[in-house]
Amino acid sequence: MSMKQTPMSPNKHTSNGSASVLPLENAFSDSLAMLNSEKAVEELIQQPILHGIDDHLIEFAEALRTVAKALRQAAEGKASAQAEASEWKRKYELERTHNLQLENKAMPSEKHLDENGRVVHLTNKPLLSDGAVKKSDRCCGEHGICSHQVLRDGEHDHDASVVPNKMTRKASFKLSWCCKGEKSDQKKHDIVSFEKGNITTAERSSKQISLKWESPPQTVLILTKPNSTAVRILCSELVRWLKEQKSLNIVVEPRVRTELLTESSYYQFVQTWENDKEIMSLHSKVDLVVTLGGDGTVLWAASMFKGPVPPVVPFSLGSLGFMTPFYSERYKEYLDSILRGPISITLRHRLQCHVIRDSAKSDLDSEEPILVLNEVTIDRGISSFLTNLECYCDNSFVTCVQGDGLILSTTSGSTAYSLAAGGSMVHPQVPGILFTPICPHSLSFRPLILPEYVTIRVQVPFNSRGHAWASFDGKDRKKLAPGDALVCSMATWPVPTACQADSTSDFLRSIHEGLHWNLRKTQSFDGPRET
Repeated sequence: MSMKQTPMSPNKHTSNGSASVLPLENAFSDSLAMLNSEKAVEELIQQPILHGIDDHLIEFAEALRTVAKALRQAAEGKASAQAEASEWKRKYELERTHNLQLENKAMPSEKHLDENGRVVHLTNKPLLSDGAVKKSDRCCGEHGICSHQVLRDGEHDHDASVVPNKMTRKASFKLSWCCKGEKSDQKKHDIVSFEKGNITTAERSSKQISLKWESPPQTVLILTKPNSTAVRILCSELVRWLKEQKSLNIVVEPRVRTELLTESSYYQFVQTWENDKEIMSLHSKVDLVVTLGGDGTVLWAASMFKGPVPPVVPFSLGSLGFMTPFYSERYKEYLDSILRGPISITLRHRLQCHVIRDSAKSDLDSEEPILVLNEVTIDRGISSFLTNLECYCDNSFVTCVQGDGLILSTTSGSTAYSLAAGGSMVHPQVPGILFTPICPHSLSFRPLILPEYVTIRVQVPFNSRGHAWASFDGKDRKKLAPGDALVCSMATWPVPTACQADSTSDFLRSIHEGLHWNLRKTQSFDGPRET
């Protein structure tokens, strides 16, 4: 019996004198069958190159590209979902804080007559550990920002005390918007009107935030730069003056108290804390914070307060001071004016950052949040590879950073690392987040300034060649492995720092004196002139 011969094609072959037709779809399975014998292998090697293989390779490559695209879309979807969950968490925390404040307002209060015969409402929330003294909880005014709105985190279980033997009440104050030369302390807003289909914004009349004491400050926390003889001498003079001339309670760090007692037993009245729990309750006892040092001392003071921060008076005893407008030589004059009030302040916003590991089940399963006053930096560390970072703003993909790293900075930190990396200098009262790359491997990667209400997510992709490292105000360094993410948003509690003149004057003076901004010799006027 004979079979009809068909012309040979690249997909057909003959074995042992008999011809067989191999369909294209069975080519791979028949080839595997032939590999069972050495003769089949030899014949397979001697065959001409099959042209159909090229088509299969092209189809396979296209399939791989499709799969890679699908995987990327899935990763972006996951990141967007995590960013959205983080935003909901932030909103929940804000709402919870607001509800706690409302509950505190509704707490029963008792009436007490002060020395002038006026009625003062005192809540049942204890200020000191013995519970004998009550804290003022009344509203300071309908048009101002009250101290209980600025200096409260809803905590009721602080039983530690740094003032064991003193029966003092924390001073209350009110923040208000005011103009230069105006006596009114009413809070003023931008006025937006909708008239005949047109949207107009009235000129803002409020230019500066003012703090007015409603009761005199009683307790001052003094923080100093370590290992400085000049600072140690000034600190001892300042403590003595505040005690003898102003009759204030003085709280210092344990290190400083030891130095003062080594100098003289006169400083036995100086108080300190013993553990972290007492540090967490400092905001409920301290009326004013005085820093002696540079910007680093201000950063250290801010890091001690995880929630509300008392007003900070920063004295300049460092090399560069963008946040320290007060000269130490005139500390008596400055502090006397500040303790009387009112004073101009700058509300310096902070970033709240938390790391979400790849192993986390959700964005709620994150590490303890970290607050930064200057910036959070994500860099490549000691790795020789470029940093690969995927960045998202709320639910929108921003870019993929390839370079030495990325800086997320507050406007107060715009004159720090961000400035050195090419970022803009921004007035500290401007609400925003600076997005500044570090040595990007791109000529078109320019810094951004994003609004303060966004949530930024920086994620190390799984295909990254190395790890990334995050540092928070230059410390607390954390490693970010592939799959880990860092989520940043504006924190609820700002850092109020006192101004020597006002926010704008202090800011311009700092960049003129600290950076010699735009300093050059004036062009000679005796040259050629236009005719």
